[in-house]
Amino acid sequence: MIRFSDKQWDQVIGNYRKWWKGELGRPILPLIITGADGGRTMPKNPLLHLSNCADFSISAAEIIDRIDYELSTYEFYGDSFPWFGMHQFGAGVAAAFLGAVSESDSNTVWFHPPKKNIPIEELHLTYDGDNVWLRRIKEIYREGVKKWGDSVCMAMTDIGGGMDILASFLTTEGLLFEVTDHPDEVQRLCREITDLWLQFFEELGEIIKGQRVFSDWSSILSEKPTYMLQCDFCYMIGPEMFKKFVYDDLAKISANMENAFYHLDGIGELIHLDNILSIDTIKGIQWVPGDGEPEKQDWSDVYRKISASGKKIMSGHGMERRMDEILKVINKPDDLIKMQFSYNMDEKEKALKTLARYGAL
Repeated sequence: MIRFSDKQWDQVIGNYRKWWKGELGRPILPLIITGADGGRTMPKNPLLHLSNCADFSISAAEIIDRIDYELSTYEFYGDSFPWFGMHQFGAGVAAAFLGAVSESDSNTVWFHPPKKNIPIEELHLTYDGDNVWLRRIKEIYREGVKKWGDSVCMAMTDIGGGMDILASFLTTEGLLFEVTDHPDEVQRLCREITDLWLQFFEELGEIIKGQRVFSDWSSILSEKPTYMLQCDFCYMIGPEMFKKFVYDDLAKISANMENAFYHLDGIGELIHLDNILSIDTIKGIQWVPGDGEPEKQDWSDVYRKISASGKKIMSGHGMERRMDEILKVINKPDDLIKMQFSYNMDEKEKALKTLARYGAL
């Protein structure tokens, strides 16, 4: 049995409502403690993961039952809530919806062109309602709604970024040539992908619209449909090309939802921050500097700039270590949110003290 009452739902939704308005007075801190008694025997099939997302021998009902068991072993504190990410089919799964070949292992999912060396002028991406991956995710969503009603939030699957989806059909190297050699064709395909992206978002959202809240892989709660936008490809292009190939996609998609965030991934994307901040319908930035030396650097100027623009901040790695550092440079505590984080039962007391320190307990 999932340990989360209607009263807790009301409290968490109320906290987020205040936070989005800048009236909470503290950061959002969603903590789960793992290792509680699930109240029954763990199902035999594994939890949905990158490594088994292509195993269609596991039924949608079995997938949901295993997720239900997992959530039953959690205790929810602070601003956490029963949430499941649904990103295990890979970042940019819209490429698979459109016919790209999916390949996965225990660490990631890749998407490859269905045919090699397709001339860009012959590449046209079209909707296929019978696509096996689209049907699979819809089936899992339907089983989840059947099982939980509105008591669990199944997040939006990781549809992906427009140029990243396109790179799955042209390869990253191929797309780098095409933005220079055939910019008009790239723009055509970007527009096609944006429209298809919105169609996927709407269709999947229609299935889960009865949930109390909406979320995505970032675990941010919104009372209306939302998404963490991204474009990993923009790491390799400059601001001028970003305006030409990425900006309109982000602006159009974010205008069709509430509380959109942008996943700013790595120091190579910082050159695009001004352009992203200029999009009013993007409400926040998730900054991830990257592993190794970048993570150790002082990113106060980045946090200060985002906060000064009036947007929210989700800090990626190491936020618990750097909470005070971030709070010193942003306009107000309400600007900050932590991605859902977990500790085991042995660390529970320490974790709860952290929540209490920031007023989230």
